[in-house]
Parts: sequence; C-alpha cells; structure tokens
Amino acid sequence: MSHHTVPSEVILRAIGLEKIYPPLASGTPGLQLFRDLSLEVSAGEMVAIVGESGAGKSSLLHLLAALDSPTAGEILCNGKPVSRLNPKQAAAYRNRDIGYVWQFHYLLPEFTALENIALPLLARGVAGAAAEAQAASWLARVELSGRGHHRAGELSGGEQQRVSIARALVTQPRVLLADEPTGDLDGPTAERVFTLLQTLQREHALAAVLVTHNLEFASRCDRVLRLHHGRLAAA
Repeated sequence: MSHHTVPSEVILRAIGLEKIYPPLASGTPGLQLFRDLSLEVSAGEMVAIVGESGAGKSSLLHLLAALDSPTAGEILCNGKPVSRLNPKQAAAYRNRDIGYVWQFHYLLPEFTALENIALPLLARGVAGAAAEAQAASWLARVELSGRGHHRAGELSGGEQQRVSIARALVTQPRVLLADEPTGDLDGPTAERVFTLLQTLQREHALAAVLVTHNLEFASRCDRVLRLHHGRLAAA
C-alpha cells in the first residue's frame, strides 16, 4: 500500500536570483554572490543551508526577508513578489510573513522578556493588553513563563535565544528564517534551542530556512542544501 503524501503548498520561492555587490574601489571587480539561484520551500518544511563562510548564506536570508534586494531574479512569498518592495512595504512584509531568528538575539536589554516579545505586535498596532496576553502565551511555549518580568540582560544566552524565537513567531508568520540560531550556545543549550525551534516549526507548519554550521542539526531537517559558487545543490 503506497502512502500518498499530499504535496503541500510552496510558500517561499526564489527564481533565478543574482546578487552583485558593486566594487569597493574603481578598477576592482564587484562581488557576485548568486548566479541563477533557485529555491522552493513548502509549508511545514525545514530546509537547512550549509556552506563555507563567505558563500553568502546570511545574504540569501537577507534577500528572502526583503532586507536587501536581488540584482536580478524574483522572490515570491505566498505567490506575491517581494523583491522590489519599497522600505515601508518591506517592513510590513517582514512583520506579517517572516519570523527571523538571528545568531545574536538582538533583544532590548532594558525591556523585560515579555515586553521584547510584545514589540512586533505593538508595531503592528495591536492594543497593549492583547499584545501582552499573546506575548505571555508565547513565553509559555518557549518554556520561560517564570522569566517574563526579567529584563533581557538578566537572562542566560539560551533563555535570550528562546525569547527571540517567541518574538519571531508571535506575529504568526508563514515563514521562519534562522541564521545560525545556535551558533553562540554551548552543546546542551544549542540542542534545546534547536529542538524547540523545530517543534514550533512543525506545529505551525512553517516554511523554514535554517542556516547552520552544525551538520548534525542540518541532518535533522527535511532537506539539506549546500550553497556553493552562487547556487544551491542537494548536500
């Protein structure tokens, strides 16, 4: 009896991406990072991207999040083009569709864990009490209920990264982009953060792209792609 898996919808798609950075000085060539790069990520799928330092893994996430624009090619999220948005539209796209987890948590140290998680909702215009309630429920999801009123600067590295995961997902995005999210953490803490990230990604059927140097974590994703010479290929 064959198990027929229903193909899930492609949420994030990159088609023929090129990125050329202009030369720093006249007479020197620019840097071409991507050449005809394509990528499709479906709902509920976690794709790991590996590759040498300088291959452009972080730059690719920046393009997918409309933090930067490609020189050529197109990025579609939910079928809508996002690579030529103006800054205001790009900010709205990130707030609505993208959950971004960085290697460094970028929490505001003077704000509490709860306030940090609520910030993207407040930016979207959600009322204070509602934003706080949603932030509290996400704090519980990342197993930090008892730490809500601690300032971010008072939390351990692993706790800070779990708060940043809650902050990334509180807006209920369709896409999760994670750039070396365990890169600064020790082994057991890294394991806990990765497992939490993957659990939440599966529960919410997010289309996820994880950049990682950790090949063991990469192997636990649905697919592993290597970024090499400007293109992605199965690793």
